[in-house]
Amino acid sequence: MRRGILKILLSGTASDSHTWNLVYLQLFLEELGHRVVNLGPCVPGDLLAAGCHEHAPDLLVISSVNGHGYRDGLTAVARVRREPGLAALPVVIGGKLGVAGVRDPAAAARLTAAGVDRVFDDGDVTALRGYVGTLAGALSPARVPA
Repeated sequence: MRRGILKILLSGTASDSHTWNLVYLQLFLEELGHRVVNLGPCVPGDLLAAGCHEHAPDLLVISSVNGHGYRDGLTAVARVRREPGLAALPVVIGGKLGVAGVRDPAAAARLTAAGVDRVFDDGDVTALRGYVGTLAGALSPARVPA
């Protein structure tokens, strides 16, 4: 049984105009019982940081389909991590993150070093479900709905 409901901010990367993956992810996360604010595609770093402040999410999910997620993700997480109060915000990124069509462990390590908590570079929604469930289970009792 889930202990808490997360408020999740969902976003595409700055150069990724794909929308249906974001709709899918929003529905997927909502079906797990969480609240989702979807910023949509082509979200620049300043808008992403502002969205984090405005919506105060428990988790930021960044998605990429165009293959530039490694590069765009570095820029996005650096911008978010520069903001006061966002250093501890859990951030994940996933989808098609590279143009070569294969996992790039070195690029994933750079994302992690920059402040991404988990990289789902294969679009593994089962692993995302597990991660989200772990975060929901760790919510403080004050955040658990009655």
